[in-house]
Amino acid sequence: MQRFKVLVVDDDPNVREIIRIYFKQQQIDLVEVSDSLLALEIVEKELPDIIILDVMMPNMDGYEVCREIRKKYDIPIIMLTAKTEEFDRVLGLELGADDYVTKPFSPRELVARIKAIFRRMQPKEHSQSKEPASGANSIIFNNFEIHIDRREVLVNGEKVILRPKEFDLLVHLAKSTGNVFTRDQLLEQVWGYDFIGDIRTVDVHIKKLRQKLHILQKECIQTVWGVGYKFEVDA
Repeated sequence: MQRFKVLVVDDDPNVREIIRIYFKQQQIDLVEVSDSLLALEIVEKELPDIIILDVMMPNMDGYEVCREIRKKYDIPIIMLTAKTEEFDRVLGLELGADDYVTKPFSPRELVARIKAIFRRMQPKEHSQSKEPASGANSIIFNNFEIHIDRREVLVNGEKVILRPKEFDLLVHLAKSTGNVFTRDQLLEQVWGYDFIGDIRTVDVHIKKLRQKLHILQKECIQTVWGVGYKFEVDA
């Protein structure tokens, strides 16, 4: 796997040390800071591939840092939090985080999540038989186009900006039009690893997708009550 740079933002030196030791073993380049304000400066200078962001930080908490990063950058963010309430986890996702890990955590699990995100960021060919595409790397439904290699979505010729996990989720659903997926299936198949979390993660990303695709005349991601979600759009 290609080497990539991770920024860790946490004011606990013990946490940073654990991450540093394990990342070195995994040959992951690490930049670490203990201050949230400094973290914003580092993001500007270093442009890391992925950010691990602690929620409970002095000066500015992780939620606010996440919000500030999202104003300029689409860098994947994993929230690191000791908070276990559903509201706190969902809040991070609503603000633009891609994933969260609760403390205490396993560094092995953290690396697995990072690698899963990084794999999803890489362009790759798909060859599922149900793909309604005009080409191996495009899915086209009349005025709705998904170009996988370019990671680009067009509606009526206009580009729709999606976050990495939103794009992955949309592609997965669109490649199996009409098929119903449970939330657990989507967590496993889209997030790319054994996700230890709650199914609200899927709901939050579906909500974001619907908001961004509202310009379609008909909602393409439909809820199948008691089961999950499916993708349907006029061909």
